[in-house]
Amino acid sequence: MANKPPLLQAGDTIGIVTLGSPIDPAAANPRIEILRESGFNVILGDYVFERDGFLAGSDEERAFDFMRMIAEDEVKMILPARGGVGVAGILPYLDFQLIRNNPKIITGYSDITTVLNALYQFGDLVTFQSLMLIDFSLTTPAYNFDQFYSAVSTLESPRQIENPSDIPLVSRVPGNVTAPIVGGNLTSFVGLLGTPFEIDTADKIIVLEDTHEPTNTVYRYLKHLEMAGKFDDCLGIIMGECTGCSVSYGESYQEVIENFLVPLEKPLMTGLTTAHGLFKAALPIGAVANLDTTGNTLTIVEPTASFF
Repeated sequence: MANKPPLLQAGDTIGIVTLGSPIDPAAANPRIEILRESGFNVILGDYVFERDGFLAGSDEERAFDFMRMIAEDEVKMILPARGGVGVAGILPYLDFQLIRNNPKIITGYSDITTVLNALYQFGDLVTFQSLMLIDFSLTTPAYNFDQFYSAVSTLESPRQIENPSDIPLVSRVPGNVTAPIVGGNLTSFVGLLGTPFEIDTADKIIVLEDTHEPTNTVYRYLKHLEMAGKFDDCLGIIMGECTGCSVSYGESYQEVIENFLVPLEKPLMTGLTTAHGLFKAALPIGAVANLDTTGNTLTIVEPTASFF
């Protein structure tokens, strides 16, 4: 069973890091102020505002910031400023034993899911596909904050994951499985294939979503995962939104799901609002979930945080 991070409580310290693409201080600073006004202490990594082309500093520099926050006893949560390209480059420089011994709340989506899955797979840590610093904005839907805080600040168990009331979850292949959740961003998932950090899907529930990819590219990525055996040994599949994904060759995202994933005959749920969508359900990577596509429910069956 994976380690659970501590509960996030008022007065706790949050460490901000930038693990992929650069962020402008003008975008980050108002969001940092919102965190402080919410009752948290905030400290910044040395390279949060670094800029090296399309990266926020070298792989080693970004990994240094991350590991510094792991080592700091006062830091209870590590919050990436944003996602963007290059996040996977820090993986060879992470100390997974130190991470295992110092569990923190770590949250994010998009390319950050490369880190989330590696921390679960090699550091035995439950992580969260949920908010990043850029989401701490006055325009962020209340649903997103409700999901975030219910995941990282409560011991609620079991916890049912539900979309906003007017957006239904849709079960496409019936079944009922209980297993840990892995996955996240489809593009990033495929990018780890053939590396030491390839995501292990054996006896897991896979969640996938993406943004601004034409549907023929979505098909290509799904086919790549199939050929790599990732759908052979998984127990179930959850498809989130594909926001801004254009129709290609006359085939929509929903038709790709229907024509490619439904025939795999794995329990399949679609329509989950998470990650790149406007509404962001908080999914714990590495936590055990029950995917009931007969009853059309997704339930986290164990607490995802703990008192230390």
